[in-house]
Amino acid sequence: MPVVLVPDALLPVALAAATSTAVAVLVLLLIGLPRARRTALAATEGAEPRQRARVLPHGYLGWLEARWVLAGRPSLWAPTRVLVAKPLLALAVLPPALLWVVLDAAPLRILVAVLVLTIAFWAPDLLLHSRGTERRNRIAAELPDTLDQMTISVEAGLGFEAAMAKAAANGSGPLAAELTRTLQDMSIGRTRRDAYDALAERAPSPDLRRFVRAVVQADAYGISIGDVLRVQASEMRIKRRQRAEEQAMKVPVKVLFPLMLCILPVLFIVILAPAAINAIGTFG
Repeated sequence: MPVVLVPDALLPVALAAATSTAVAVLVLLLIGLPRARRTALAATEGAEPRQRARVLPHGYLGWLEARWVLAGRPSLWAPTRVLVAKPLLALAVLPPALLWVVLDAAPLRILVAVLVLTIAFWAPDLLLHSRGTERRNRIAAELPDTLDQMTISVEAGLGFEAAMAKAAANGSGPLAAELTRTLQDMSIGRTRRDAYDALAERAPSPDLRRFVRAVVQADAYGISIGDVLRVQASEMRIKRRQRAEEQAMKVPVKVLFPLMLCILPVLFIVILAPAAINAIGTFG
């Protein structure tokens, strides 16, 4: 049966087309203007674009770049690629959403179509944020063992940078990569304090930032780095145990809703259905 477009059905189509056009124009502006500004900054001041990201206007682009840095700067999730993927996903979902609305232009269908388009548009941002959260959890889980290795190395007579290099060589996760990058920054002439501050800015884990601040203060006031490492390693182990206990305490609350919605109704049906059938047969 052919589909006939009526004036009432043309309204959601026009709104969706206007929305997709506005989104495409906004993304082109977000991609073009920052690139032009970064190129000008790099030409006038001799700085790399990524190092000049702080002078860009605050807002969505700054938030996106911050999430990208916290996620470990993955090449597949670069800000420009995320900005391109957002309208592409929205445009991919747009035709079936329009067709579904045109078949029956009910308010509920229009609301669902707009919701699906919104989720498709913001999905890359959510995935990038999830990547950063996963990396933060991995760093927090690896930090106590890494500090133990560094403590043993320092107590055996190695310097702090040598202990850091040994821990980075023995590790394979994001924390080892960050330590290796910090050592590379110091090897090319960057001061120790600046390299540690850069590590604290790149790290998404509050525990690692707290450790970096303790190391910077110990270096400034001449405190024994072995004592600092020993205290920090002990605190990180305690915090890791506390986080595990916290997650274990959340399990009953997370299980409660699936239990009430999925398991208990079926259990009631299995138990009460024979009694209900017998009662209907007796009094019916």
